[in-house]
Amino acid sequence: MSQEERWVDVGDAAELARTPVRQILVNGARIALSHANGVFGAVNGNCNHAGGPLGQGHLEGDYVVCPWHQWRFHRVEGHGERGFEEDVVPAYHVRVKDGRVQVDPKPHKKRARKPHSPHPLARSPERDPGPVRVVGISTTAMNLEYPRFSTSDALLETALAHAAAVGHPTRLIKLRELHFRTCEGYYSKAARACTWPCSITQMDATDQLDQVYEAFVHWGDVMLVATPIRWGGASALYYKMIERMNCIQNQVTIANRTLLRNKVVGAIITGGQDNVQGVAGQMLGFFAELGCHFAQFPYVAHTRGWSAEDMEKNVQMVQRSEELQLAATELCDRSVALADRLLQTEPNASPRAGRKGRHLLASGDGEAGDANG
Repeated sequence: MSQEERWVDVGDAAELARTPVRQILVNGARIALSHANGVFGAVNGNCNHAGGPLGQGHLEGDYVVCPWHQWRFHRVEGHGERGFEEDVVPAYHVRVKDGRVQVDPKPHKKRARKPHSPHPLARSPERDPGPVRVVGISTTAMNLEYPRFSTSDALLETALAHAAAVGHPTRLIKLRELHFRTCEGYYSKAARACTWPCSITQMDATDQLDQVYEAFVHWGDVMLVATPIRWGGASALYYKMIERMNCIQNQVTIANRTLLRNKVVGAIITGGQDNVQGVAGQMLGFFAELGCHFAQFPYVAHTRGWSAEDMEKNVQMVQRSEELQLAATELCDRSVALADRLLQTEPNASPRAGRKGRHLLASGDGEAGDANG
């Protein structure tokens, strides 16, 4: 077929010029067609990063910006922005003939990917030999310059000290000491826009939630998550963390990949008011969705009740309570014992998570399309 015969008519030039960038199909291939300064451009519509739909993005100067993770490609030549010119999406010749826009479906530039070292979190989860490892996650917020006593932290530290005393490696992660961004809703754009490692973690080297991901996916066997009760719910930092951790669960749906195996979670919940079971139910439900296990009686809790506003007495009660301290150490022991049994058992292939039993269709809603361009 001659080049003249290859040209594909894609529509009226005046009409197409009204939209800066749009998605079209040319011989089944997804194309990002753009118009600026009287010139049409056409590049393959699948972003190099995660296959995002470039034609649904927007223009910044002469660059098409991917709507998923903001990767940029020259709208005519296909190369990446300055510093990333080695990243190239296929580019196509475009012409206007008799008022009609025509695209040559054979790209004049091929796809190329600049070598990127894989993110450290992207490695396959493989547990190193050794005793059960225990991670404590504190979700209590406070002023770091003027710290206060936290009842949930106190019980968490008691549990970790007990674990260390009997020979288990421990880590304590205090969310209030980490600088990390809130979830920015990539999954809400498209299922595959939520990646592992988290898109934010990949793009922002200053984001410190990688410490939590490392602990859950690669290092820890037992995770003890401590939270105060805030207006009948867990702390705001807890929710900020788990919204970002949803990328772990999404891997089950998107990639049929279970990142967490033989992981045991226990909860420590304290507060001045009640709703312990509601808070515990949310926490256990979330970590169950990630594929975690729970020991018998998987949480320790304490509250003073609805009308007990004398918080200083609540602090004193926890500080003096041998019963609560013993309960924290026993929660740790139960969780460690379960993790030890799980680690001695070759895990079966993980089934698809309960409500996520249906495989994500390969073409989804039409956005997956021509993945290789």
